Amino acid sequence: MNILIGENIKRLRKNKNITQEELAEVFNITPAAVCKWETNETYPDITLLFPLAHYFGVTIDDLMGYDEQKIEEEINKVIEDYWKLYFNDYSKAKELIIEAYKKYPNNCSIMDLYMMDKAGGNADNDYQVLLDNKKEFIDISDKILNNTNDSRLCLNAWNIKAKILHAEGKTKEAIAIYEDKYPNFYHTSNQKKEQLFAKDTNEFQHYLLLNIYELTDFVLNKKMKKIWFCYEVSLDEKIKISYKLIEALDSMRTSYSLEELILGEYSVINELISYIKRFKVSSYNLENLYKKQQELKTICNTLALQNISIKNYIRKAYLCEQL
Repeated sequence: MNILIGENIKRLRKNKNITQEELAEVFNITPAAVCKWETNETYPDITLLFPLAHYFGVTIDDLMGYDEQKIEEEINKVIEDYWKLYFNDYSKAKELIIEAYKKYPNNCSIMDLYMMDKAGGNADNDYQVLLDNKKEFIDISDKILNNTNDSRLCLNAWNIKAKILHAEGKTKEAIAIYEDKYPNFYHTSNQKKEQLFAKDTNEFQHYLLLNIYELTDFVLNKKMKKIWFCYEVSLDEKIKISYKLIEALDSMRTSYSLEELILGEYSVINELISYIKRFKVSSYNLENLYKKQQELKTICNTLALQNISIKNYIRKAYLCEQL
C-alpha cells in the first residue's frame, strides 16, 4: 500500500488556505517538519494522525490515502497471479506471496496463502517445518479465526492447527479438530446448494454439474495417489498405468461427449507431471505430457467460454478466470 499522507496534507492545507507555518503553529512543530511531510521525506508522528485528521475534517484512512477498494483489487490481483504462477513457476509464486504478506500482513486471504505455502501445502507436510514455524503458524491461524467469518479461511486455519498437533504426536487431538470443525461430504456447501433447487430447474443443473466436476476431480486425485503410493510396482510401471488412465478418460470424453471429464483429465495430467518430478524419473521425457497439458488447458478454457458451470468451477478451483 502506498502511503500518500504527504500529498494529502499538502492538498488539505491548501484547501484550508493556510501556510506551512500556520499549520506548524497549530500543532506546535516547526515549519520544516511540515515541509518534510509534504515532500515525503518523513511521516508525522503516529500520535499526530488523529489530531491532523480531526483538524482537516477527514478520516485517518483518507489522510493516509488508504483506498480500500483499490487495496482489495490489488490483493485480488496478487492472489490471481499467485495461482497462475503456482502451476507454471512455483519459485516466483513463492516470492510473490512472501512479498504480499509483508505488504498486507493483516489480510486474511494473504495470510492464508502465505501460511499454507510456507507449511508446504495441504498434504505431505514436513513435520519439522511445521514445528519450526509453530509460533508463527499459530499466531496467523488465530488472527484469521478472530478476524474473518470466511468459512474456507477458518477451516484452513484449523487445518494448520491440526497438522501441528499431529507433528507433535497428538494425532487424536488433530483428528478431533477435523471431526468437530469439518462437515462430511453430504453437508458440503455445493451439495446443499444443489438440494436447494427443484430438479427441473437450470439452477439445479448448474450446481449438479459443479458437484460432478469437483467429485470427478476429487476421485481421480485419489486414484492417482493410489497408483503412486499403494501400487508395489516400478516407477516406469506407475507412469504407464497413469497414462492408461489418461487415455481412458480421453476416450470416454471424446466418444460419449462427457465434457465433465475434461477437468479431471487435466488434473490427472498435472498430477502425473508433479509425480515424475517428485520422484525424479530422469529417464522420462515430459515434452509429450506438457503438450497434452496445454491441449487440455485450451479445451477447458474454450468450454469455459460456452459453459458457465465450467467457468465457475475453474474460478473456484484455480482462483482464476482461465487456466
